[in-house]
Amino acid sequence: MEIIVFADRESMASAAAQRAADGIRGAIAEHNKARVVAATAASQQEFLASLTQAPGIDWSCVEAFHLDEYIGLPMSHPGSFRRMFTEQFIQRTGISRYHLLNGDGDLPNVVKEANDAISSAPIDVAFIGIGENGHLAFNDPPADFETTDPYIVVELDAACRRQQVGEGWFRDISEVPQQAISMSIRQILKAKELIVIVPGPNKAEAVQLCFHGPVTPMAPASILRTHPRATVYLDRDSAAGLDSGLLDTAVRVSLAP
Repeated sequence: MEIIVFADRESMASAAAQRAADGIRGAIAEHNKARVVAATAASQQEFLASLTQAPGIDWSCVEAFHLDEYIGLPMSHPGSFRRMFTEQFIQRTGISRYHLLNGDGDLPNVVKEANDAISSAPIDVAFIGIGENGHLAFNDPPADFETTDPYIVVELDAACRRQQVGEGWFRDISEVPQQAISMSIRQILKAKELIVIVPGPNKAEAVQLCFHGPVTPMAPASILRTHPRATVYLDRDSAAGLDSGLLDTAVRVSLAP
């Protein structure tokens, strides 16, 4: 795993988008298609805006999956991740092959269909973030590092739900659903390449927790250190808790202009 720290959020997002675009173009060149996973949230907006404007991508060859969705929340709600996925990614690219997690549909059937679809072939590249509590997708601590199911139903902890309020999607924590459909940790790690976009001061504590301590379900994103092609993109704010003691055999830090 590599961590790259950028001077600001905009340069971080631009560099991550260039890497993501290279991954998509490379997959299409290799086997005439690219299967991608994309997170959609406040932290991903600049990255997705840059990626969807990248030149030379034949989006008709791209099949897209998203990470997670609240259970019981309609797509019309501004906090719906499938709404963000549609507005921030699908509509901007014209991708015609995509898979939405219908959080207010028939839950067993929604999960089965998502599992079948994502298991049909490898994922070339996944674009993900890290939550304020260190979660990946909606795998809050203690995350399940063992399940092999691609998508699972999870309980959302209080810290995760408070983050959603803080980002402005809900007026108070009572409005935030308590459960979600989430891509599992093992499924995330199956992607050939992981591009992890983590901007802002609210993520500094989680970055420090996940990359200074042990690999543990209590710091879900710490598992990224086991992936051979994971690159974590930080800005100076999110990297504020890192120091030279981070450097070990699993992590290399570089400072970009």
